[in-house]
Amino acid sequence: MSIRFLSVFRRVAPTLLLACAPARAPRSAPVMPPLGQPTVAPLVIAHRGASGHRPEHTLEGYALAVQMGADFIEPDLVSTKDGVLVARHENEIGGTTDVAAKFASRKTRKVVDGDTISGWFTEDFTLAELRTLRAKERLPFRSHAYDGQYAVPTFVEVLALADSLGRRRGRAVGVYPETKHPTYFRSIGLPIEDPLLRALRTHGLDRADAPVFIQSFESGNLRVLSTQTRVRLIQLVSSAPQVTPAALRDIATYAYGVGANTRQIVGEDSAAVPTSLIADAHAAGLRVHAWTLRPEPVFLAKRYRGDPIAEVRELVRLGVDGLFGDYPDQVVTGLRK
Repeated sequence: MSIRFLSVFRRVAPTLLLACAPARAPRSAPVMPPLGQPTVAPLVIAHRGASGHRPEHTLEGYALAVQMGADFIEPDLVSTKDGVLVARHENEIGGTTDVAAKFASRKTRKVVDGDTISGWFTEDFTLAELRTLRAKERLPFRSHAYDGQYAVPTFVEVLALADSLGRRRGRAVGVYPETKHPTYFRSIGLPIEDPLLRALRTHGLDRADAPVFIQSFESGNLRVLSTQTRVRLIQLVSSAPQVTPAALRDIATYAYGVGANTRQIVGEDSAAVPTSLIADAHAAGLRVHAWTLRPEPVFLAKRYRGDPIAEVRELVRLGVDGLFGDYPDQVVTGLRK
């Protein structure tokens, strides 16, 4: 087979596989609720794809998540040396690809956002070099049956896949990109925001009602993005000072919602009463998307006694607007009960 054929086949294979599988009945929740109107049911956001079932951030993992009923797929975005956005959770890719075996001599040490990290970094590789790599499961206690099979996708490929899958099921597949280390990437001359917005505009997605959220832990780049795009922005929060009523009102000046750790919503295992985060955010006019639902004992709070569906039900009862899950099929099951 020619190299061109292999390249095309890799891009369309997830769609072909999905087309051969029985389609799930569509959920009633809208992919993108209109401004000023409540969400009918929480959005199901496939965290890094169906990352509990397949290596994270692969086209195959994203396609499986959609088959399972996810409303949104989440690509974390980092840059290559030649300025192409690819889907990886971090720019250090030693734990998620076979880069160590193929480029052993390229290992280095860098300071990224104040942390000293040793490994292999996307910004040191061209897209052509990254194309030679294959993804692998990051966590030792999850299946490694699919290691070495799937390529590292570009953001443009993720958008094309979402469009294709959405057309097939007759309802848009949302895309929920996160800008990873945007200040760091801008400091080395590889800004993430510019190619991100170009790709969205090319696909007709730079609009307020597009099935897209852009998220970031950094507030500076979101404030700038709020002046450059109509796409809805999500401020990721991870500390108590970020979710005070005053802080939430400030976030509402540039963002549509917040992405909060589940522990910030339900409290730690020792807490008997959930926090007021959802009520405070809603009072400020913000939506709340909770991350990340994972069933393994190392992640699942003890309050749920080993039942991940109980976690879904509690968050729904508290009024959450979206749920990030590594196993989107479990989140969908929890919403149907």
